[in-house]
Parts: sequence; C-alpha cells; structure tokens
Amino acid sequence: MKLVSIRALGIALAASVASAPLMTAPLAAQDSNAVVEPDYEAENDPFIWLEETRSERALEWVEAENEKTVAALQTDPRFEELKAEALAIYDAEDRVPGVSFTHYGMVNFWQDAKNPKGILRRTTLESWRTDNPEWETILDIDALAAAEGREWVYGGMNCLPPDGTRCMVYLSDGGKDASIAREFDLETLDFVDGGFELPESQGSASWVDKDTLLVSRNFGDDTVTDSFYPFTTREWKRGTPLESAPEIFRGEKSDVSAGAYLLRDGEGTIHGRIGYRGISFHEREYFVEHDGEWLKLDLPAKAGPYGILDGHMLLTTDVDWKSNGVMFPADSIVAVDLEEWKADPNGAQKVLVWAPGERQTKRGGGSTKNSGYISILDNVKGKVLKFDYEDGGWGWTEIDLPKNATVGVATASNETDQIMFTSTDFLSPGTYYYAENGVDLEVVKESPSRFDATGMEIEQFEATSADGTKIPYFLVKPAGMAMDGSTPVLMGGYGGFQVPRLPSYLGSTGKMWLERGNAYVLANIRGGGEFGPNWHQSAIRENKQRTWDDFIAVGRDLVARGITSPEHLGVEGGSQGGLLVGTAFTQAPDLFNAAIVQIPLFDMLRYQFIGRGASWIGEYGDPRIPEQREWIEGYSPYQKLLEEKDYPRVFYVTSTADDRTHPSHGRKAAARMAAQGDDYLYYEDTAGGHSGGVDNEQRAKLRAMQMVYLLQQLAD
Repeated sequence: MKLVSIRALGIALAASVASAPLMTAPLAAQDSNAVVEPDYEAENDPFIWLEETRSERALEWVEAENEKTVAALQTDPRFEELKAEALAIYDAEDRVPGVSFTHYGMVNFWQDAKNPKGILRRTTLESWRTDNPEWETILDIDALAAAEGREWVYGGMNCLPPDGTRCMVYLSDGGKDASIAREFDLETLDFVDGGFELPESQGSASWVDKDTLLVSRNFGDDTVTDSFYPFTTREWKRGTPLESAPEIFRGEKSDVSAGAYLLRDGEGTIHGRIGYRGISFHEREYFVEHDGEWLKLDLPAKAGPYGILDGHMLLTTDVDWKSNGVMFPADSIVAVDLEEWKADPNGAQKVLVWAPGERQTKRGGGSTKNSGYISILDNVKGKVLKFDYEDGGWGWTEIDLPKNATVGVATASNETDQIMFTSTDFLSPGTYYYAENGVDLEVVKESPSRFDATGMEIEQFEATSADGTKIPYFLVKPAGMAMDGSTPVLMGGYGGFQVPRLPSYLGSTGKMWLERGNAYVLANIRGGGEFGPNWHQSAIRENKQRTWDDFIAVGRDLVARGITSPEHLGVEGGSQGGLLVGTAFTQAPDLFNAAIVQIPLFDMLRYQFIGRGASWIGEYGDPRIPEQREWIEGYSPYQKLLEEKDYPRVFYVTSTADDRTHPSHGRKAAARMAAQGDDYLYYEDTAGGHSGGVDNEQRAKLRAMQMVYLLQQLAD
C-alpha cells in the first residue's frame, strides 16, 4: 500500500529530486493583458549589476560587505560563545538519528564534526533501538567530495522497488537546487561503473525497471520552462545515449514545470503512468496514459492524485469539487476503486474518505502494508489518523499521541505494518514512538534537551488584523515575565505557499536566545497552511497584503499587551519569510528594532526574471501585467526603501549558491540602503544554497552572527 501526498511545497522547502510528483510546482496560463517592457525595471535600477551572480565586480562588492559584517559581529565577545553553543547542538553525538524503513535496512543521513558533509548509513531496527547502534556506511560524502574536488551536498536517493538495490543518488555542487545523479549499487556500496548518470540540472528520474528510467531534465534545445524547470520526460534505456531517448510526455514552455512519473503501489507494482502540467505554482493539469494516449483527468486545477491505498486510487482537492453529483469540500480526500479508475479514469465513482472539520487541515502522511496514516492540524495542534477500507467503507481512528503538540509520521514500512511517529513542541525535544500495527505505541527514542526550559511556558494569543480577521500566534517566554514591554522578543513567520509554521523544539534558539531571558513568538498568518487551503488562498495575488497586515498586527498586539516594545522587538524570516520581514520593516519601520532578512525575495517588480521567480507568479501575480503590477507595487520592499524613512538596522543574509531566490534580492536591498545612508549589515556565504549552510560549522557561524546582531539590537 502506498500513500504519497503530492501537494506542492513552498519556495522555502527544497524541491524533491527523488520523485517527480514532489517537484516544486507548476503554472497558470499567462494573462492575455498587455504587458510592460520586460527591461523597464532593469533600465531604472542603478544596482542591476548585482544580479550578475559571480561577476568580478559583484563578488568584490560581496567581499567588502562581508568584511564589514564580520567586523561588526564576529568581534563581539559573545560571538565565539554563541557559535560554540550552536555547534555543540548541531554536532551532538547523542542526537536521535532519524531513520527510514527500507528494504535494505534502516537508513540515516548523518553530519557531525568528523563528517561535516555527511555520511549515508544503515543499521537494523533492533540495533537502532539500542543506545549505540552499529552502522554500516553506504556513502561517505566527505570522501567523495575530497576525491573529486567538488563541494558535494547530498540531495537524496531514489531506489528501484521493491528490493531497492539499484538507486539514483543526487548530488548538488555547493548546495544549489540543480544536481547531478548517478547510479549506485546498494549491494556493492559503490557507484555502478558505466551506469546511468545525469548531468547537472533541475528535474528527476524514476525507475521503470533495472534497465529503464523516466527522466525529466534540461535536454537542451529549449526544453526548460520560463521558470527553468524541465517540461519534457524521456524514457531512457540502459546502454543508449540519453540524447536519443524517446520523449514520452511534453508540457509547454509557459508551464512552471511538466513531466511524467509512474503510479506504483507499496509492493512496487506499476499501475500506469501519470503526466502533469504545472499551469501555475498552485495549479496542475493531470493526465493518465490510457489506451496508448494521454487522457486529461477531469479534476479541478487545484486537485490531483494522492496515492494508492487498499486497492483504491486516492485523490485530494484544495477547492470544493463537484463530481458525478457529489460535492467534495476543499482539503478532503476522495477514493475511487483502482481497477475501475484504470478502466475509466474520468467515469469511475468517487467516495469521500475524509473531510476537515472547522480549523482543521491535513498535512502529510504515510502508509504501511495494510493501513494509511494522515497527519492533520486541529487549530494548529497535531493529530494522526489511521485509515482503513473495511466492509465496503472507509473508517479512521485517531492515534493516541500527545495532545497540544506537533505530531506526525516519522517513517512507515511498505512491507509490514511497522510505523514510527514523532511528537515535539517548543520546549519538548522530539520523542519517537514505534508500533507494529499503529495502535500499541512504544516510546523508543527521546531526544536530549538542548537548553534549560525550567520556568519557561507556552501561551497562545490572537491578534486582530486590518480586516478584522483573528490571527493566532504562540508566545514562548519566562514564567512570570514582567508585562512592561522590556523583554526582547524574536518573532518569526512565513505566510505563503500553503506552508504551515508549527510548534517545534527550539533547540539552538532556546539555548542562544531563551536561556538569556528573552522570548520567542511564532505567528500563524494567512498565506500559510495552518488552517487549510482557504487560509492560504485568502492571501495570495491581489490579496497578498493580508499576509503582511497579519504579521504587523501580531507585532502591534505584542506591544499592546506589554509583552515587548518596538525597542525590543525583532523579526526574522527566510525566502518568502524574507519577503515577509521586508514588508514588515518597510511598512511599519517604527514597530521593529531588528530585522533578519534571509535568502529573500525583495525586488518584486523584477522577481519573475531573477532566479526561479517566474514559477511563483501563481502566488504573487505578474508585474508585467499592469493590473497585477499595481498589487505588487503596493508592497515590493525594494522599491519601498525610501530615503526619507528611518529603518531599523537590517541584517541581510544570502548565499552565492542560491539558484532559487538568488542573492541579488538581498544584495540590491543592501546597496540601496547604503546609497541612502541607512544602517544595515549584509553577509553572503559562497556555498549553502537556498537551504542554508552545507555543514554544521557554517550553520553555527551563521546562527551565532544572527544572535549577536539580535542581542546588540534588542538587549544591549
């Protein structure tokens, strides 16, 4: 049995290279309205040259900025102590090694001081359950990088089911999204001599059989979209040139991405081929290969296949969907008999499996040999539901996991009914639960505490946004904290792409920030996925300002309650969260005294030309279209950096290797502030990509610099 969610992930989450359905998503048809000239903004931007990723003058500018920031932050007497605290947590040998059930063992990817780039390793379930598991190394990324003189970052492994001995291993140079892929043999624990090898590109490969792959890559000859994702798929046979492999599916250049993949159950049986065209980031058209042709599935643009379970094809929808006279509400799971679906994909009868209650939404899940599991949020609190098809109908039961926590499926076995769950919250490190049948839970691992949470407490409040909507947020603070506005507060949020921000163990932030008497806030703003697709869709495109209003409303509520004051309130966010922080400090500069803008979107009037910005038009709109430009121009932070305004001292953090949002967003913002005489800091790492540092040393350095900055701005 196989249950796989294919909901598109937000831009702050890495696109999966191991499974085509999980690729960063697809594109809305271009609006037919007249557009402004594409180079209009470039002609009027004095800092356009900073979009040259690795030009000599751009890198000279980066080096000079880095020197100033290092002098300001790394010379602070607290820097080395903070870095040591972070590194001790990141490198801790007593971390619980998260594992996945596979046919070839319990697999874990591990980074520490001895293995900064990491090792892929495996053990048995029995050994993993002990305090000192015995590991066998599958692949040593440090050794491979040293041997080949590359800055390899491990990007995952996709293996041929059901035995899983032949795999495609994905490696990124310096942390870019683009990766290479090489065939690996899990019996010899080595790359296959003369085996399948894919050059650097976005895209994926899926196994048909031991001698055949379905490949979506940049094949040249204009085979990538305007968002730089592949839109064709080829069937590649062993021993033949990739360039001569026949094309089996094609989208269009205007798509965000397009491709084809195999519909497999948990036993590895192939039940067909699925094709998709991403017509916007949030919308897809799906096709199934039927009677030798690609048949378009009769689905809403915000609905799609969800997986196979108990002989049924599961579908999910982010909008209300009426099919065969039955209305399925948004965020529900729908089932159709698999054999009926294969015979008549658009005519087979559909039935409801699950629909959300008020303030509920599904997240992800997994499946064992005989059951499916879905994680849901209920007012931002986690639950896991077990699903089975019995006696001609669908039923579910709730797994007995901790209440008021973030819980989910850690890993599940397709071969047995073995499954593991996790639970955590801001102050409680992760706990692993094991079950043979999903019901009788046993605590098998508990992560050690990384900071002293004695006397700390978690509260949940609501702020009122500009349009009257109630916006929940969590506050983690010292018990008995004086409500006189004197406490330094770090506030985070995201608010985009239907991605929820949930309570999770604060780890290094707890050690470096909370232990020093400060407080932390997590805002659950619109645009995210905390309350389902409607929570997201109410704050996209022409309504995106609602996201920024929500975040600012939480900040003002913190001040009104006496939790903090503008002098002591700081905000941080990355990617879409970096855009969030940019809108916050440009629209309400008097409300914040610190703003960490990480790997951001910032110039929203040119974002569609920078990095992979064109893929996110479905979230923000297209600034080339006058009506949509008007939405975006109202908040684009780069253009809102005005000389007559007083801003807090902003800290921009980017990466030269980020090929998703691109460092020029942060570069240009810093350069503009410099030209206006504003105070700011800018730091750009040469490696790490969109997901952050490539090793723990780099991650600890970056986090320590950010914490020094926050202490200087909010606590000194």
